[in-house]
Amino acid sequence: PGSSERKYSSLRSTQLSKQMACAGGGTCYGDVYENWSEVLSDINPYAFAFVGTGLAIGLSVLGAAWGIFITGSSLLGAAVRAPRITSKNLISVIFCEAVAIYGVIVSIILQSKIEHNEPAVIRAKPDVVNTIAMNAGYSMFWAGVCCGIGNLACGVCVGICGSGCALADAQNGALFVKILVIEIFASALGIFAIIVAIIMSTTASFKVE
Repeated sequence: PGSSERKYSSLRSTQLSKQMACAGGGTCYGDVYENWSEVLSDINPYAFAFVGTGLAIGLSVLGAAWGIFITGSSLLGAAVRAPRITSKNLISVIFCEAVAIYGVIVSIILQSKIEHNEPAVIRAKPDVVNTIAMNAGYSMFWAGVCCGIGNLACGVCVGICGSGCALADAQNGALFVKILVIEIFASALGIFAIIVAIIMSTTASFKVE
């Protein structure tokens, strides 16, 4: 009985959601959603755009903070034994901070593309406005996901490499430059992410002429 009640409650919730969407002007083919395309089509494209913008900056800052946490703790611990490594290994912290800057750049670009059409244009070309808005919303959402997840991975990668660099430098100063080269390649991963994100959002525009 408990399982049947949960199934009925879930079905009823879906039906109510569908009825609310129909009342709000959504595409309706019955009492329930027929497939995922109907669900996605009832979500405002501007929501996808703003979520993508938020993910770009949020995940990038998370990656930068995670990387600084990893490399900073190792740097401070190793500096107790070898204080000479402190100034040189600050470059690892700078590389981690650059990951957050990548996210800021992409989020600003995405935010600048969120525009509203004039009411007259919406009334004259409703189908065109909706199609262009959905294309722009999806493009900006996945651009934000690409940038955010890429920079999250980049931040963690740079942090781990920076941690190893600090510990190795404390043992043998000749190893610093060699490991720094590896860290530079790790930092380049974030650049790849923002390049793809910018390309994905290049054609995204909500404006209808």
